[in-house]
Amino acid sequence: MKLTRSLSQSHTLTAVYTAQQVLENEAQVAQGQGIDLYDLMKSAGRASFKALLMQWPNAKSILIVAGKGNNGGDGFVMALSAYQAGLQVNVQLTCAVEQLKSDALLAYQTMISAGMASLVFHDNVTTDITKNINDFNGCIIVDALFGLGFKGTLTADMRKVVLTINQHNAAVISIDVPSGLCATTGFVSGNALEEQAIIAHLTVTFIVYKQGLLTGQAANFVGKLQLASLGLNEIFTKQIISSTYYQRHANLEELPKRLACYHKGDSGLLLTIGAGIGMPGAIRLASEAALRCGAGLVAVCCAQENKIIVCNGRPELMLAPCIADDLANSSVFIKAKAFVLGPGLGLDKRAKALLHLMIHTSISTDKALIIDADALTLLSHYSMSDLIKSESLAKKSKKWILTPHPKEAASLLGCDVEKIKEDRFTAVRAIANKYNAICLLKGPGTLISDGRQVMINCSGNAGMASGGMGDVLTGIIGALVMQVPDNFNATCTAVYIHGAAADIMVSRHGQLGLLASDLFLPLQHIINGKVL
Repeated sequence: MKLTRSLSQSHTLTAVYTAQQVLENEAQVAQGQGIDLYDLMKSAGRASFKALLMQWPNAKSILIVAGKGNNGGDGFVMALSAYQAGLQVNVQLTCAVEQLKSDALLAYQTMISAGMASLVFHDNVTTDITKNINDFNGCIIVDALFGLGFKGTLTADMRKVVLTINQHNAAVISIDVPSGLCATTGFVSGNALEEQAIIAHLTVTFIVYKQGLLTGQAANFVGKLQLASLGLNEIFTKQIISSTYYQRHANLEELPKRLACYHKGDSGLLLTIGAGIGMPGAIRLASEAALRCGAGLVAVCCAQENKIIVCNGRPELMLAPCIADDLANSSVFIKAKAFVLGPGLGLDKRAKALLHLMIHTSISTDKALIIDADALTLLSHYSMSDLIKSESLAKKSKKWILTPHPKEAASLLGCDVEKIKEDRFTAVRAIANKYNAICLLKGPGTLISDGRQVMINCSGNAGMASGGMGDVLTGIIGALVMQVPDNFNATCTAVYIHGAAADIMVSRHGQLGLLASDLFLPLQHIINGKVL
């Protein structure tokens, strides 16, 4: 992986959209370019077949499982393209032919007129459909069941079809969106996920990226995601405004270059606060990550019993007073340019006093405060209404950065975790607005929001599901808010390089056994623009 010194080669963001935005506007945009919807369907089907051949150039036989809507129509066009290219093609309808309408019906009739009648299974009894899928001994199954309009839960019959496809040995390509997945939220209903949505190896989506394909549960279903613009991406993104973006390395904030006379005080002192009794590791990880990402000085406030452990082997870390009253009067507290609160903090009396101190300090100053882990739990029980009225928190610029995982997000919003999973986009905006903060909602496709815009991160992998990864991220954010003028941009950059460091380690060693501390070396390389 190569990341240049300038993490921001281009500030052109990749806009992404809800399913409703696409459904409501694609016809108008296409027609404005002289393209009718049937021509658009033909382009989509042909683009899907082209993507299939690029992914599996030696493909010989395919089975297309098609529904009654336009997604099925895309599948019929794809079937005809594959047939004309000499592949062995079968099409399995999940509906009666009489249920096909409009462009989907036209695509079906065109396919049949080309001589494919004997290659189409018309069975619309679930047992027959699943038997035909099981009997398929080719290499690729095409999912053309449901498109962008799907939401809710599959019927019992469709769950059987989906399960049969997912259990088949063939590779799977989904057209536009894996059937059963909500293209707006990335949510899949139900518990037995293998029968709730298609698990694709490749998903070819059209015109623009749909936000639900990039975050949350979508990671289990989408596989490799490929965009086929159909010649409309540029005009669509110009005409249809979105406040949600897909973050790639080309979108990131450029870190300031250091002149020869740069001093450690120029980037400033970061005060990290946490490490209750028996929990020294989290604050150590966060603090060392901050050092590795350019913080000039880092001081640690931790329980007295943890001080030796926190500093062992890392003498560059300074120590701050343990108790809130003593900390408030200390030189490191006064000199700190930004604060990290929460890793390993605990929920005891000391922790509550430190939270109270930091909330009032952040309101009375312009210093950034990153709130993580236990501090988020304490914040969810904090009486915010009186504080907002008395000290005008709502009028402050977004100096708070909250970093919840879904359970912590649920606590902050006073709901259950399922509610968060059902719509991560609504949740991250709601937290940002409730606390007048920047919120990043962790998970695959981490979301970052200031309450208005949402950024979807593209870096990272499943190897990061290990203890301490979130603490490292918190430390990176702490370092970058002292170096990048805008807190939102600093947070987006931190999330990206955190995942990028993990991607580098996984490319070398694999996902299993990845430790949070393994990220320190690649983080330093990424920050300095070195090639690994």
